[in-house]
Amino acid sequence: MQPLKLYLTIAAATFVFGAASTAQDQTGPDEQAPSQETVPAAMDLDRLNTLILKINPEATREENMWQFQLAERVVYVVADPAADRMRIMSPIAQTGTLPPELYERMLQANFDAALDARYAIAQNLVWSVFIHPLGSLTERELLSGTAQTVTAAINFGTSFSSGATVYGGGDTNGIIGRELLEELLKREGQAL
Repeated sequence: MQPLKLYLTIAAATFVFGAASTAQDQTGPDEQAPSQETVPAAMDLDRLNTLILKINPEATREENMWQFQLAERVVYVVADPAADRMRIMSPIAQTGTLPPELYERMLQANFDAALDARYAIAQNLVWSVFIHPLGSLTERELLSGTAQTVTAAINFGTSFSSGATVYGGGDTNGIIGRELLEELLKREGQAL
């Protein structure tokens, strides 16, 4: 699946989840709003399972871990209710196969281009990872975290972007600009 198709798929899912929650939150013109704010239920393993199956009905679950495919990437979701943490992870490459400059580039991207997803190293693999407290995780955050994790994995080695905007003050815009200029200069040299 191309990044644009991935974005559209996640955007559609966000719309569906958002429309459902908006419909529940609205009151009619003759109805009074409740006096207390409705607090969404805390995320738990059963609710997380339901949402993951909406993302991919073929997802498999083993206790507190799920595995599924999205945009031709393997995605794992691991949750620990006792620690109130969850992770969305997608493996990218074995660490021994990467040139040394990519490690620095991953750290730069973590500062300004990866946003809520991050690049990480564990078990001799480079991962794209989204980490969040489990109990306060919303449906929209799950969708966004999944999209950013997969997009960051897809963009590893190129823009290193998680698909959202790039914050200023980091190195990514300058690196991307330099790479674009170098590519244009190469093209100009070929045309001469």
